[in-house]
This record gives sequence, C-alpha cells and structure tokens, in this order.
Amino acid sequence: MLIGYMRVSKADGSQALDLQRDALIGAGVETEYLYQDLASGRKDDRPGLAACLKALREGDTLVVWKLDRLGRDLRHLVNVVHDLTGRGVGLKVLTGQGAAIDTTTAAGKLVFGIFAALAEFERELISERTRAGLASARARGRKGGAPFKMTPAKLRLAMAVMGKPETKIGALCAELGITRQTLYRHVDPQGNLRTDGEKLLQSAG
Repeated sequence: MLIGYMRVSKADGSQALDLQRDALIGAGVETEYLYQDLASGRKDDRPGLAACLKALREGDTLVVWKLDRLGRDLRHLVNVVHDLTGRGVGLKVLTGQGAAIDTTTAAGKLVFGIFAALAEFERELISERTRAGLASARARGRKGGAPFKMTPAKLRLAMAVMGKPETKIGALCAELGITRQTLYRHVDPQGNLRTDGEKLLQSAG
C-alpha cells in the first residue's frame, strides 16, 4: 500500500499543499491515505507525520513529494528511514534532489546508503572538532598536530566520491582530516577497497 505525507513550512492556506497532493495522488496514493502537517519541519510536534509513521505496515511504501518534506535535517531523515527499513517499509521521493531515492529498489537503496554515510560522517566530524578544540585549549599555542584517523564513515564517503572526475584528492583529504597516505592505504584511486579498508569495515560490523 502507498501512504503519502505532505508538509508546508508555514500554515499559509490549503493552496500551498495542492501541488504536493496532486503529485502524491498521481503517484498512486489514495486520498484516504494522505497525511499532512502545516507546521515548520523543524518543530518536533508534527502530529500528521506521527500518525503517518504509525499507520505504515510491513510492505507499505511512504511517498513524499520532496525529501525535505520528511526530515528536519539529514540525521533525522536517516534515522526515520532506518526505522522504516527495519519495519519493512519503503520510501519513495517524487521530485527534487532526492528523486533518485526509492528504497524499494536496489539503486535507491544505494543512493540512500550514501546519504547515511554522510550523516555518520557529519556526526563524527562534529565529535572530532570538539575533541580538537579541547586538545587545542589544553595545548595553548601549540600548532598543528596529527591528523585524525580513518573511520568507517569517512571510508564510505571516500569510496562514494573517489574516481569521479570532479573529485580533488587534496580537498577530500583536508575535509576528511587525513593524509593522502592514509586515504590510499584504504582505497585505490577508483574508490575500491584495499586490504586496510576491508579490515576497517569488517571491524565496524
């Protein structure tokens, strides 16, 4: 069964939902299975979404117009879809940047897997910056320091972007906080795993 969810950022009248409603119905969602919220996506209290998620059953697919209609941010979105996947529920995005996501297909699962790796990387990056700030405060005037090590999230991100013509290795290493040597110990220039990379992912479970 297809179940649809739609949301506008401000409660500015029913007209704001017409485009989403038409798109969801056009995708095969029946009107009685449409849920909606008129509040901002950053508000935790979204009764429409809560009811929608509660109504979903194994084998159902949640359909949204755009990816930003569903999640408050990337981490919230990943957590919602992770929960849905664990319940055997799919997600399909009709338009926008997330239109390639359809977790009922192999290709869609791959795209969302990259999103999940980015969210994990974001969490680790914040944690590392916090630790770096504490270390800097303790060191008082000490410059530089050893780069942070490779982590599973960084490795998955490197695998996703290595081999693409637009990827600049120096910029990638700077963003990940690792050296070129560390990068190439784990993946080859095409993004394929090397022995150290395989060991790292195996240890992460």
